[in-house]
Amino acid sequence: MTEAYDPPQTPLDVLHEDAQLIVINKPSGLLSVPGKGDHLADCLLTRVQAAFPQALLVHRLDRDTSGVMVFAQTPHAQRHLSMQFEKRQTRKTYVARVWGRVNDKTGTVDLPLIVDWPNRPRQMVCHETGKPAVTDWRVVKHEGESTRMRLFPKTGRSHQLRVHMLAIGHPILGDPFYAEGPAREFTRLMLHSEELRLKHPEGGVSMKFRATADF
Repeated sequence: MTEAYDPPQTPLDVLHEDAQLIVINKPSGLLSVPGKGDHLADCLLTRVQAAFPQALLVHRLDRDTSGVMVFAQTPHAQRHLSMQFEKRQTRKTYVARVWGRVNDKTGTVDLPLIVDWPNRPRQMVCHETGKPAVTDWRVVKHEGESTRMRLFPKTGRSHQLRVHMLAIGHPILGDPFYAEGPAREFTRLMLHSEELRLKHPEGGVSMKFRATADF
């Protein structure tokens, strides 16, 4: 990371809490898990564990992405929830603002991704060695020179939504890795995990958690 890590010092925004899981609205600019080095120690996991000492990691969001993130309260819940993510049984909805006017109403990006090793953590499309990555998308509305969209990832690759939007010519606004020029000149990455649907680890009832984007 070239710029200094200066995460927001906002209080935990707890969306839901019970004996099996905790759901947090993660702020943009905060790592999900610690990075390498003491200067990258502050992260959502350590903040959650300060309030809920037994909390366990299930999945992660990019540092610059905000929104719904679930943590387990028990090893059983961690296994149960992790398996749902692994088997693609969760349903995730993101909201994003992208550069330019997207003309079609809906679409799907099906492009395999792999780490761009010399430029990591950047990812890139690679049809030879990339892992399958699929994103459905829908236009919400046009906002001047940008478009507000809902993104529905069917897979969970690193930077998937960011690279897929770039691939169709509409990088996400404020993206420090993939946007250039005016598209990059925003105070934050305009990508937010708006809704997460999953089955509760105790009893399997379907649950839905939402957090509204602040952009």
